[in-house]
Amino acid sequence: MPHCHGGCAEVDSMTEAVAGESFLMGCISCKRREEVQAHTTVDWHFRATGEEEYAHIFHYDHPHPNTLHEDFNDRLEWQGTMGSKDVQIGAVFIHNVTFNDTGTYRCTFQRTLFLPLDNEYITVEKEVELTVVAKANRELLSVVSEIMMYVLIVVLQLWMIVVLIHCYNKIWAEHEARDARKALRAQKLALKKEPLDSKDNCDGVLLE
Repeated sequence: MPHCHGGCAEVDSMTEAVAGESFLMGCISCKRREEVQAHTTVDWHFRATGEEEYAHIFHYDHPHPNTLHEDFNDRLEWQGTMGSKDVQIGAVFIHNVTFNDTGTYRCTFQRTLFLPLDNEYITVEKEVELTVVAKANRELLSVVSEIMMYVLIVVLQLWMIVVLIHCYNKIWAEHEARDARKALRAQKLALKKEPLDSKDNCDGVLLE
């Protein structure tokens, strides 16, 4: 769950990497007091699946990133805070991911806050459980979103059909009502003419 402190947001790392590709290992520790000067170092440790001990694989002390384990030589790239000793983002890229990279990664921030009276030392640790797969799995949210999109399209099409049928029935009803009004007017006109015709016939009889 993300945690926000001012302009910094602590977002959890992704946990699934694809073999042969690069993977961004996220790690964020926001400083609670932005106005205080600080110096922070970041260390990454790795424990392979089935192992008990952690191996120290990476250390960052601005501006020097150092890979410390031969299994990760030329594969770790610093992607954290640049240009400042006040590090809040400790992310690293793992290039050319292998199945042996599956395991637990521990990210450790060693932060020194330079306070007016005395320095304060803070340690923050976070862990990432990494799983390496041969092929990227589609996330559930993506699948649900796609299904909902298709459902929405079908519903909209059905709604359009219903609207068209309703409009057709309405137009047909108006057409029939118009024809009925015409027929009624014609009938009224016929009834008005009929008495006149009868009178004319009567007049003819009287004249005879």
